[in-house]
Amino acid sequence: MLIFFALLLIVAGFFLYRHWSKSQARHQLLATPLTDHQRAIIDLQVPLVRRLPTDLRANLDGKVNLFLDQVSFYGCDGLDVTEEMQLAIAAQACLLIVNSDLWYDHLTTILIYPSAFKSRQRRQDGYVVSEKEIVRTGESWDRGPVILSWSHSAQGALDDRDGQNVVLHEFAHQIDDLSGGTNGVPILSNGQSFAEWERVFLTAYDAHVRAVETGQHTVIDPYGAVGHEEFFAVSVEVFFEQPRQLKKAVPEVYGQLSKLFRLDPSTWE
Repeated sequence: MLIFFALLLIVAGFFLYRHWSKSQARHQLLATPLTDHQRAIIDLQVPLVRRLPTDLRANLDGKVNLFLDQVSFYGCDGLDVTEEMQLAIAAQACLLIVNSDLWYDHLTTILIYPSAFKSRQRRQDGYVVSEKEIVRTGESWDRGPVILSWSHSAQGALDDRDGQNVVLHEFAHQIDDLSGGTNGVPILSNGQSFAEWERVFLTAYDAHVRAVETGQHTVIDPYGAVGHEEFFAVSVEVFFEQPRQLKKAVPEVYGQLSKLFRLDPSTWE
């Protein structure tokens, strides 16, 4: 019996040490600034980061370090993944959560294609199951991986004021999925009301669908009419790239996203 308890204590001690060691490594990564070289790459590849308030830049550095330590990047169709690709994608993914407690807990893999790629889409209508091949610029799977077209990712980052950014879009889906399903309702910030989120987004979504169906111009991309999860993702794109336009057109959506991310990009220069 004494031997059993001794072994139990050894095993418990091992797991406690392992947890402590991981926690220490995490804190160290979060506290480590990027090098001047890495910052220069990010500023060049992701001009949106240049508008980030100075007091949040250290947060971004640490989260990029943690992200790069956690996630492996793989090139597809012969693509060689470069440092520039990794830093650009990591910076945009971490920009979404730069001032929040959210984290991509289950994401370990990012696949990068040179350009748009083919994907099989499966639909079920009752007992009838159909599959079709479609061309995509990005995909986000539950608990990963994230799949991206580099040509579209690079262009989306460089044009940081057009409201279209495939990396922000797919990582918005990853954030959405943290709540247990990709349905347009992420884990909300402390003090945020689910009832208020639901009221704001359902009302805005219904209005968006009507506007798209009648051919009206919308600040939020028409693709948002596909479903609640896509409406959330395209709203996130506009929140970061065209914040003032979103705040003017759909102020309550802007307000909810500002509370979610604890950010106010409409004030960024």
